Amino acid sequence: MVNTLTPRLTEEQLALLPTEEDIAFYEEHGWYISKKVLSDDIISEAIQGSERFYRGERDGTLPTNTGFTDWKPEDGYDVVRNNEFISLRNRELQKLVMQPIIGAIAARLARTESIRLLDDQLVYKPPQNPDGKSAVGWHADRAYWSTCTSHNLLTAWIPFHDCDESIGPLVVLDKSHKWSGIEDTRFFNNHNLEDMEHKFYREGRKLVKVPMTLQKGQISFHHCWTIHGSLPNHSNLRRLALAVHLQDHSNHYQPFWTKQGKKVQIADELICRKLPNGNPDFSDPRVFPVFWSTCNK
Repeated sequence: MVNTLTPRLTEEQLALLPTEEDIAFYEEHGWYISKKVLSDDIISEAIQGSERFYRGERDGTLPTNTGFTDWKPEDGYDVVRNNEFISLRNRELQKLVMQPIIGAIAARLARTESIRLLDDQLVYKPPQNPDGKSAVGWHADRAYWSTCTSHNLLTAWIPFHDCDESIGPLVVLDKSHKWSGIEDTRFFNNHNLEDMEHKFYREGRKLVKVPMTLQKGQISFHHCWTIHGSLPNHSNLRRLALAVHLQDHSNHYQPFWTKQGKKVQIADELICRKLPNGNPDFSDPRVFPVFWSTCNK
C-alpha cells in the first residue's frame, strides 16, 4: 500500500526548510525543532487513523508478526502502547509519514541527496501516570540499528497535539551524539530515568536535558546517536505521537555480531526483499520508500 510518489514542495514550504545556521546547530547539538510544517487537517486524519488501528482495522499486512514491538488490546489499555511499522498498515498514518516536507527537512539536516523510510512507531501514553511508568528510558536509536552502515540516520518526532512538559514529551540529551562508548544504550523500556542519569554522571558526562515542547504541527528531529527518552505523562490527556525513523541515501545492510558472538537481526530485515547476494535490501521501495530526493526541488 506504499505510495512512492514524491511531489515537489510549494514556495511556502520551501521557506520552512532549515537554514545553514539551523543545520550547523543540528550538527553541533544533535537535535532540531522545525517551524509549524504540518497542517491541522493532516494531523486530524492521523488521529483518526490511529483510532482505527487501535480498533483492529488494518489497511495492509506485514510478512511477519514477530521481531518488533506491536501493542495489542490484551496488553492492557492503561499502558504505553508502542506499534512499529505502522505506516505500512494504516493509510492515514502513511499519508502523514510520506509528507515530503518531513523528508526535505531531514535531507537538509543530514546533508544527503535522498531520504527513505526505515521504521516508524506510534506511541500512546495514558493520562495521569503518577508512578512514572509512562516514561520512556534513555536510549540511542542507532544502538538498535547495528546492521545499518550509516551513522547519519535520524528520527522525526511528531506529536499530534501541543506538548508541554506535563504531557510527557520527548527529551534529548544535548550533544550526546558526540559521546563515545554509547553503542549499547538500549534502555527504551527502563522507566527509571534517574538510574541511567546517575550512570552518565559517574562516567563524567555533562547532562543537559532539552524537552521537545512543541506546538501541534511542529516536528523535532534528532540524530541517530543522540540519547533521548521521554517524561511521564502527568496530564489529564493522552499523549499520542509518531516517531519516523529515516535513512540517508548511503545507508545499506551490514552483518553485525554482538560481543558474545551472536549475529544481530533487526525487524527491517524480515520484511524487505533480498539482494542477489542474499542480504536484506534496505532500499526496497515497498517497505522503505523514498519520500524526498534532490530531484524534488
